[in-house]
Amino acid sequence: MAASIRNMNLTICRIVRVFSQTRHLANIVTAVQTDPRSDDQKSTGLIESTEEYAFVERLIPSSRVPKPPKHDGPTPSGWTPPSEVPPDLPYMIRRSRMHNVPVYTDIKHGSQKSTVVRKVEGDIWALEKDMKDYLMEVTGRVLPTQSESEYNLIGQCKLDLARNVFIMMH
Repeated sequence: MAASIRNMNLTICRIVRVFSQTRHLANIVTAVQTDPRSDDQKSTGLIESTEEYAFVERLIPSSRVPKPPKHDGPTPSGWTPPSEVPPDLPYMIRRSRMHNVPVYTDIKHGSQKSTVVRKVEGDIWALEKDMKDYLMEVTGRVLPTQSESEYNLIGQCKLDLARNVFIMMH
């Protein structure tokens, strides 16, 4: 007998839940039908509010990187803005989309360090020669280099000279 009372209680609870849900749906349907809003808002039952969208806009990342601010010299982080007039050289090194000079240190097998210059346009062999001459003055020895015209990059093999190459670019 206890089992039948329990089953009857479960059945009544289910009926009450279903009834309250259908009643809630009926209230929504009547609210949508009597609402003087536009057709697309009526079909969804949602109201579009643009008052608080300014708070959402702050969280959306920008679709493009802003132009760098004007500086006379280097910033405290060491970043320097590009010069107004590019130097008269047969080559040019484009900055990355974050306005940084594309000079990178590449580490292979944990200990082999090399410096890579990317985004080279124009005569990459003239840049390689200028880099060899500059690094010869700085280090006092001839350094092995490798140019790849297919990828527009120059790699300094087996040395971490990113700082020296970066100084040469400015």
